Amino acid sequence: FSAEQEAQALRKAMKGFGTDEDAIIETLTKLNVSQRQQVLITYKSTIGRDLIDDLKSELSGNFERVIIALMTPTTMYDVHELRRALKGAGTDEGCLIEILASRTNAEIRHINENYKLRYGSTLEDDIVSDTSSMFRRVLVSLATGNRDEGTFVDEALAQQDAQCLYEAGEKKWGTDEVQFMSILCTRNRCHLLRVFDVYRVIANKDITDSIKSEMSGDLEDALLAVVKCLRNKPAYFAERLYKSMKGLGTDDSTLIRVMVSRSEIDMLYIRREFLATYGKSLHSFIKGDCSGDYRKVLLRLCGG
Repeated sequence: FSAEQEAQALRKAMKGFGTDEDAIIETLTKLNVSQRQQVLITYKSTIGRDLIDDLKSELSGNFERVIIALMTPTTMYDVHELRRALKGAGTDEGCLIEILASRTNAEIRHINENYKLRYGSTLEDDIVSDTSSMFRRVLVSLATGNRDEGTFVDEALAQQDAQCLYEAGEKKWGTDEVQFMSILCTRNRCHLLRVFDVYRVIANKDITDSIKSEMSGDLEDALLAVVKCLRNKPAYFAERLYKSMKGLGTDDSTLIRVMVSRSEIDMLYIRREFLATYGKSLHSFIKGDCSGDYRKVLLRLCGG
């Protein structure tokens, strides 16, 4: 890898008349996120221009959005997306849920630090001012990045938690959402997987079915996302991708965010889950749903 070579290749693709989009896709998708950051710096030092500005002036639409996302450091990309979800036109609840339910404690702490540096307000303050009621409380809880990340399963506590969830939902009239939140948002993954098994025995139904029947709207979506991410994160992202493309119109924000943010983490697993769940490959889905350079770059990312 030579940052200088790649910087020159990008300059060449944008210099003169017309833009060589294929060369830009080729160059950027073969690099990883830290290499792209090196190219960004080298471009400025050897060519004396800002790569992001050049890309923005040459590209447009969703294709530009993907390329700029690729050029953004991982944490900063999450930060931008959360800010857009909170401060854009209307709140993008799906984006808030997806990022906060799927990132690790360390990732969430980095997001919090960078968010504050970048915007002067804390992520928590912006969540509080933009959302309401129980949904707000779940997001605030997830945004602390304070889940137990151990692997210890306390069998007695698992029984107790499962019973608590049962009594907070199925067993009573009305739902005690706080119980759901405090158990689902703080316990470690191994422990919760055990809790879900015990719950199925006690309630005679899966925890996801109980959440669906007991909650509604954004709160339901948030708690379901938490459970799905704990059970099988790639399957959760496969579902996000499927829903972003199925039916009329495409939810490009979600499609771009998942493809870019997972491309170096678990894209191969996401592809496998997508095929297993929906009977069609992610590749063929993208192909049928997108077009032009936008489609080309997404298909390259789909390669993982």
